[in-house]
Amino acid sequence: MPRRGGRYDPAMLDDGAATTIAAAFGLGDDPVLSDGPVARGEQGQIWRLETNAGSWAVKEGFRPVAEAGVRFAAAFSDAARALGVPSPRAVAGRDGRLIADLGRTTVRVSEWVDLLEPDIRLDPATVGRVLAGLHRARIDGHPDQPPQELDPWFTEPVGRAGWDELVGGLRAAGAPFAEQLAAMREEFVALDAWVEAPGAVQTCHRDLWADNLRPTAAGGACVIDWEDCGPADPSQELGCLLVEFGGADPARIRRLFGSYLEHGGPGRVTRRGDFSMLIAQLGHICQIACTDWLDPTGRATDRTHSAERFAEFVERPHTRAGLELILDALR
Repeated sequence: MPRRGGRYDPAMLDDGAATTIAAAFGLGDDPVLSDGPVARGEQGQIWRLETNAGSWAVKEGFRPVAEAGVRFAAAFSDAARALGVPSPRAVAGRDGRLIADLGRTTVRVSEWVDLLEPDIRLDPATVGRVLAGLHRARIDGHPDQPPQELDPWFTEPVGRAGWDELVGGLRAAGAPFAEQLAAMREEFVALDAWVEAPGAVQTCHRDLWADNLRPTAAGGACVIDWEDCGPADPSQELGCLLVEFGGADPARIRRLFGSYLEHGGPGRVTRRGDFSMLIAQLGHICQIACTDWLDPTGRATDRTHSAERFAEFVERPHTRAGLELILDALR
């Protein structure tokens, strides 16, 4: 699932960009860029670059990012990879930087991995093992580590007033999904009451949905898009993955959790508050989809995109009953 909303005007990279990128990152000769992006998310799109030295993933960002933040995310990925978490290695440029400025846009490069489509039916034992390794990774004291301030995106609910404002605004504007949100409003308000402050806090991925924990063509799984990593409660991140990959299947839920424990994961899911990160993050994703649709400066294409994001959010809605099922499965 995406994190932030907002509009963007992505550049279209060309053969000239391929030559510039290959030279900047020392990727080899005879560079050829894919005809178009091979994948796109809310924060960037991926191009495939082929050279005589191999294949590379080029990420074109839709918004500015800081070099220090990208370095920290790469360092966290490296630490997790050393503990057996599969993830593509970030490639530094000849100047030592991980970001190259192409003028209209900026790009980053990583190793190419043949990823398959997102799959919430990914082997739960694999999911548990990967998450345990990630939660065992530590890079405290890294020179690029940002201030360890908790991000409200992951810790604070939308709240009753926020949901009421969204429903009222969507109804007044004639949004096609206004009544759908209105019907869910009571459930979301009740879920918001479950949210509690994180307990033990450490660096976590914080965006580990099926989009970013993907099966690979070679077998196994791979973790991508580390840019949102930061302080969070590992128990609350575990709660997110139990919902995403366990669903309503007690056997999958127990297998994922058992694998996580077996491989040394420090998190535990024992109470309602352990779903706080899930409730807060998904609530804000829905909120952004709605507010983007309501933006008076938006274009028709933007509204279509916002409606699609809302539809993705409600395709598998989280409910109190569904979360209680997970708790019951683990008792």
